[in-house]
Order: sequence, then C-alpha cells, then structure tokens
Amino acid sequence: MSKNRIYSLIAAAAMAVLAAVYAYWRYGPPPNGEFSEYAMLEKTDIPTALAIAPNGSVWFTMDSANAIGRLRDGKLERVVTGKRNNVEPIGLGVDANGVVWYTDALDQAIASMSPDGKLVSFPLDTPIARLGRLAVAPDGAVWFAESTAYSITRLKDGKLTRHEIKNVRGGPYGVTVDGKGNVWATLQSGNQLLKIAPDGAMTEYEVPTRGSSPTDIAVDQEGSVWFVEFRGNKVGRFADGNSTEFEVPGTNWAGLSGIAIAPDGSVWFGLLRHHAIGRLRGGQMKIFQLPRPDARPYTLAADKAGNI
Repeated sequence: MSKNRIYSLIAAAAMAVLAAVYAYWRYGPPPNGEFSEYAMLEKTDIPTALAIAPNGSVWFTMDSANAIGRLRDGKLERVVTGKRNNVEPIGLGVDANGVVWYTDALDQAIASMSPDGKLVSFPLDTPIARLGRLAVAPDGAVWFAESTAYSITRLKDGKLTRHEIKNVRGGPYGVTVDGKGNVWATLQSGNQLLKIAPDGAMTEYEVPTRGSSPTDIAVDQEGSVWFVEFRGNKVGRFADGNSTEFEVPGTNWAGLSGIAIAPDGSVWFGLLRHHAIGRLRGGQMKIFQLPRPDARPYTLAADKAGNI
C-alpha cells in the first residue's frame, strides 16, 4: 500500500473521530446512551415507513422491493409479498388484530397482510395512484392520504369512502386519528391542517408560518395535534383552536420528517439533512446525532417502553 493511500486512510479516520466528537459535543449522547442498528438483509432494500404492532413487532416497508420487513425479538425478517416491487410505500399501519396495512401505489391499491401471512389487496379504482401516509383508527378503519384523488380516504369492510379536499391548494400527505375518532391530516401544498369529524364534517386550519409545508402528523394522549413543518424547520402543536410553533435550533432547513409521541409525552422527529433525531419535551428541544453520517431518518415510531 502506498504512503499516500496510508495517509488518506489516516486522515479519513481522523475526520471520522472529529465528526463523532463534534456530534457528541453539539448534540449530546443518545437518549439512553445506546443506539441499536439492524442492517437490511438485502443491500438494495431501502426501509421507508415504520409501525409497531400490539405485540411489539416492528414492521417496515421497503422502497423498490417486493417485500416488507419485520423486527421481532431482535431478529430481522424479510417477508416477501409475492408482487412486483413497491414504489414509495410511505403509508403503513398495524391494527389491533396484528394485521399490517400498507400503501401500494404501483398496483393502485391498499394491501394488507394478516398474522398468518395472508395477503389481500384493495384496488383504488384509479388509473394511477400517488399515496401518502396511512393510519388505522380504533374502529379498524384504514385512513390514507390519496393525492391523485385529492382525498383523505377511508377503507372499511372493503369499501372506499373519499373525503375530497375542496381547497385547490390541497396536497394531502400525513394522516392520524385521535381518541375521539377525529381524523387529522396535513395539506402539504395548502399549508393547512385538516380535521374530519366522525360525522364527516371537514374543517381546515391554517398553519401560521407561510409556505412551511406541513407533512407528518400525530396526536398525543391529551388530544393535542403535533406536526412537522418540512420547509418551515419547525414542529407545530395545535390545541384548543390555536397553533404553537417550535423552531429547530442550530439548523437551517433540517428536512424534518416523521413524528412520534412517546408514552411520556415527548415528541420525536427526524432531521433528514442533519442525520439526527430530535426530541421536544416540556418546551425544550434536544437533537441526538445518529451513529452513521449518511443516516436519513424518514419515519419514526415509539413503542410502549418508550424506545424510539
């Protein structure tokens, strides 16, 4: 090996150490002092959406793959769906019976996989489909953002019910359901939150920061609605008809994505461009650097023990 090659390796190692020291100094240690990583079983698999089943299994979709993944008892599994590769499968949820639901834009469908491995597909009756996030309601209904139909759509007992967005700016992306059965969604290009009441009434709420592009959304145990503002570089909270925004410190357009509420009420989110995850608790925000410098945390979930 040449001296130049040796010097290059030494320099690269030194830079990696400096990066790690800087990350620790700026962001602090991981929440509990430990990160665990699980390498994909296929090098071409790209984990995308994430959801946790009632039994604690962690399910995830994979972009450009004919399979979905599961992490169970510390072991990673690749469950082949038997179909062609899925594209942008960013919608995923698990119902109370352990049935996994996910978006399948390439087949213009919502698909499900039961605990025994049975696959069922529900066509969307559209020639093309662009689908956003997906959530499972307490009554078992599956809600998802359907951009091509300009709708937040409900799938229950095999029947589709579309709630079309009247605002021409629209752009549905994120969706969640609160404890009262209200469905909350983000209208990304419309810069709004959307509420669909159990009787189907729809109400839109403006996000204070113009052009902030709200994306992922979640509801905490008290009924407050939390959302990330992709272009606004903020985390928003909507409660009692009012919005409060929390700017992510020390970053410039961090590319916020994914949001999860931990059992202790902490709000967690990903920073795509900074390879980190953030925590908002008690009005205080803290950033935790991920182990590898090329990490892009697109989706987050919290389990019953508070692990993210």
